[in-house]
Amino acid sequence: MYVALKAKVTYMEKTQVYLRKEELAALREASARSGRSVAALVRDAVRKVVLKPAATGPVAIWDGEPKRRSVDHDSVHDEP
Repeated sequence: MYVALKAKVTYMEKTQVYLRKEELAALREASARSGRSVAALVRDAVRKVVLKPAATGPVAIWDGEPKRRSVDHDSVHDEP
């Protein structure tokens, strides 16, 4: 019998970030709720906000003139 160990090594650099007391408290609470480290939450936030992929293709398929304002969106369900 033998045990095979395959380790995946990801290169990372250490950095420091200054946060306000309430920001760090919120991160620690999110960390406790999710069971993930504060560092993992910060890395995910950087990936989602800073490194987010650029939109490809059309964002909307409508190119005509709008018939009503966005605030009137639900008015189509009103009774006449």
